[in-house]
Amino acid sequence: MFEYEMHQLRAADLTREADHRRLLREARAAKAARAERRSPRHDTEGRVSTTLRKVRFTRAA
Repeated sequence: MFEYEMHQLRAADLTREADHRRLLREARAAKAARAERRSPRHDTEGRVSTTLRKVRFTRAA
């Protein structure tokens, strides 16, 4: 009976550890996704490049 109880305790410990690692992985993924959304590379409200303006538009008279 003692071995069975030790097995149950070890299985519960492994389950807790797996849950903890899964939560850490999900938190890291959420943090990375949040950082990617905030990244200035994809900023739609940013400044327009001056080189594009010179190429697309001619000077007014």
